[in-house]
Amino acid sequence: MTLPPNGFKAALRDRRPIIGLWLAMADAYAAELAGYAGFDWLVVDGEHGPNDLRSIMAQLQALQGSPSEVVVRLPVGETWMIKQALDIGARSLLIPMVDSAEQAQALVRAVRYPPDGIRGMGAMIARASRFGTVADYAERAKDDICLVVQAETRAAMADIERIAAIDGIDGVFIGPADLAADMGFPGNLGAPEVQAAIEKGIAAILKAGKPAGILTFDEKLNRRYLELGASFVAVGADVAEFSAALQRLSSRYRQADVNEDRTPPSY
Repeated sequence: MTLPPNGFKAALRDRRPIIGLWLAMADAYAAELAGYAGFDWLVVDGEHGPNDLRSIMAQLQALQGSPSEVVVRLPVGETWMIKQALDIGARSLLIPMVDSAEQAQALVRAVRYPPDGIRGMGAMIARASRFGTVADYAERAKDDICLVVQAETRAAMADIERIAAIDGIDGVFIGPADLAADMGFPGNLGAPEVQAAIEKGIAAILKAGKPAGILTFDEKLNRRYLELGASFVAVGADVAEFSAALQRLSSRYRQADVNEDRTPPSY
């Protein structure tokens, strides 16, 4: 048995513009629904979404037949978390709060088997290798796994070219909300200083020869980032879209109730 190629990694390598969605509901049924909504890639969020290892695995299983590629964001870049996520079948990882090239290099070693890294050899009895039925899994894993790191602090932006230049880093994803907060503008992504830093960061990533990514809920900003060369852009989150849709639905009926003439009928 062989594994299909990692389409997300291929898209990053080819710099094809791909549009993504954040999955924070921590629910396999909701993830499966999103998988048929037309997005190129989906992020199962283990940092801010209430996910654990089993709920992440359930979503990977639900999305296995989906046309959308799946990326798993871990809470932190701990080696043991990376090992477990890879063993349950995650092939594309997004690691938050990577502030230096040295930290990025350590993450590369965490996703690779010896002698190139320190990943433990247990995947042959795990879902990653289809429970040992992919005979050459260990040999192919290095080329199949996609590692994206998040730059979301002033320290990261200062070292972003070195981070992007690390062999084994497949892309750099700018985290605008945390960056804005670290710059002294919490909740204000539109601050000119923040936007200047983001645009400079995208240019630096591209200069280093790697693809750049970002997430905002602002369509105008997202289109601007695509124009600047960001190739993997996430444009929303399932929780936000679901909440907004329900609020729109309920508000239509609340408004109807307000406008309705409740004068008792005359007999």
